[in-house]
This record gives sequence, C-alpha cells and structure tokens, in this order.
Amino acid sequence: MPETITLQAPADVEDDLTIPRPDVSYLVTETEEPVDNIISEKQMRLLTRPLYSSWQGVTDEQGNPRSFVAFANVGLYFGRHEDYLVPDVMLSLDVHVPEDISIRESRVYFVWEYGKAPDAVIEIVSNRKGNEDGSKMYDYAKGGISYYVIYDPEAWLSNEPLRVYELQGRRYVRRQDFQLPDLKLAMTLWQGEFETWARTWLRWCDPAGNIIPTGTERAEMEKERAVMAEEKAARFAAKLRELGLDPEQV
Repeated sequence: MPETITLQAPADVEDDLTIPRPDVSYLVTETEEPVDNIISEKQMRLLTRPLYSSWQGVTDEQGNPRSFVAFANVGLYFGRHEDYLVPDVMLSLDVHVPEDISIRESRVYFVWEYGKAPDAVIEIVSNRKGNEDGSKMYDYAKGGISYYVIYDPEAWLSNEPLRVYELQGRRYVRRQDFQLPDLKLAMTLWQGEFETWARTWLRWCDPAGNIIPTGTERAEMEKERAVMAEEKAARFAAKLRELGLDPEQV
C-alpha cells in the first residue's frame, strides 16, 4: 500500500482527510555504477562545496537569503513514469534538503517532492557516451532547467571547453558569456590547485568574475588579511616611535 499523508480536518469534520503519497518503490534511487574518474569526482566537489561554505546566495524582495540545495551525481526524476537522469552537478533555489534523507522519497531529487525543477545543471564530459549536447540537452530543456552548462575539458564534443545555455521557451539558446543571471552566478575556467592537484578547473564566480572560494580558501584569505593587518600595525607603531611617540598612548 502506498504511504499516505494525513491532514488534520477542521473541528466540524469528523473524519481525517488522507491524500495518497506517490509510490516510488519501483524507481531507481541509487546504482552501483562508479563516478567517471577521480578528476571528475574532485571537480564535482569543487562545484558544490563553495556554494555551501562561501556563496552569499540570492535574496528575496525583502533582502532575505533564499534557500538552496546543490548536489553532485544524484538522481533526478521529472516524472514518475520517466527515466531518471544523473546530472554531475545541480543547483536548485527555494528548496530544502528533506529532514529524513534515509527514506526513499528523499534519496534523489524527485521534482514532485521538491516542488520545482533545479535551476541549473552542469555536465562534465569525460567521453562521447553521455550525449550531453544531444538527448540530455533535450531532456533538461523539456524538464524546465533554466541553465545548462557543458564542461568539456578534453574536447570530446567540441573545441570549446565551456558552454552555457539558457532556456528560452522550450529550447536552449547558447549564451555569449558564462553568466547565469537569475542565480547571480557565473562560470569560469580557473588555473590553480585543489587538494594538491594543479590544473584547470571549472569554478563558480560572481557576476564580476570573483571566484566563490572553498571554505579552506576563505580561511587562508582571512589568515592572510590578519597577517597583513598585523604587519601594517607594526609598521605604524615603528613610525610613531621614530617620531618619539608611544604607540600605546596614541
């Protein structure tokens, strides 16, 4: 029997109202297939971790931060009778991670459970089997994903490593930049080191091009700022002493 949700009826109604919850027991929520490779796994984490640790997010009309979720390699269902997709990374505004992620209804992104489709999906191309610029693009557009990003670092599909598409009507139109304006975000290719690996990485940035840092990067920047502030204070104190002044008395 499918699980039901019980709604408390008004005081003048004798019986409770029950709404059958959709049966998802037959849907795939996880498989034993591994992630593509170590580089892809690191790249996915580099795209999700900074959003939780450092992204200021998007605010509503009152200036309050809007909630969001960011997942990597998690199943996505648009409908109970449709095949699932597994975006490398997806970002969705105005939703929350369910309190109990152990139950089947919370293990993947069921659009009918979250109440909306994700706002952005990123696919990292590692071979020609994923059909990222073919059927996947069609499926994401049909599902209402506002932004679709294809990162193709090894030029499997084209000689352009990064492409950003925006949904207009029922189809994707390629943007001439890497901006995702409704999310107050953009994409950029960044040469640097992540977890001791130095290479070109796909990163989130703000519309002005400033990288959204990981928690570790942010901590390092704050440490550098503190050291610089101490050095500046020390130089100022030394200058005061040269002038015959006591820094403690100024």
